[in-house]
Amino acid sequence: MGLSALFRRKPHERAGFELYGRAVTAARDPWFFGTLGVPDSLDGRFDLVGLHVALLIRRLRKDPDKRGAVLAQAVFDAMFADMDINLREMGVSDLAVGRRVRAMWEAFHGRAQAYEAAVEAGDAAALAAALQRNVWRAEGAASPAAGLLAARALQVAAALAEQPLAALLRGEVRFPAPEVSADAA
Repeated sequence: MGLSALFRRKPHERAGFELYGRAVTAARDPWFFGTLGVPDSLDGRFDLVGLHVALLIRRLRKDPDKRGAVLAQAVFDAMFADMDINLREMGVSDLAVGRRVRAMWEAFHGRAQAYEAAVEAGDAAALAAALQRNVWRAEGAASPAAGLLAARALQVAAALAEQPLAALLRGEVRFPAPEVSADAA
């Protein structure tokens, strides 16, 4: 391997970072923290970013074109590169960063599996229950806010399914704006 291989970008790396950045922007919508009462904390923000990224990765992995799966991996890699950087910027020691990122990866993986199973089944109640456990750290019946977040996640999944892979490969994705209803206000 030559020296130039060290500086070569992975396939779809730039698009992966672009898509991840758009997911983060969508997850930062004030509607989540105001109307739904998602905790505006590291955990709350991580959960919303994780939800949006999980839905995006699901869309990419489901594409029959093999590039979809490669791009899904690039989005995942971008997310955890960002998590590593953020932990370091928050002052987490170099020795602890690896453990913290691994714990975040495990949390994301478990959540993504639960969300994907519910989305695949079209089961808004199961999705709301998973969101209740993960976002609000509460057991029992899903709150109205968890139900609204589940409806939002299903809306996002449907919108992502309609977007062509060609646009996603260019790093272009549209997350619909949250719909504010009279019930939610």
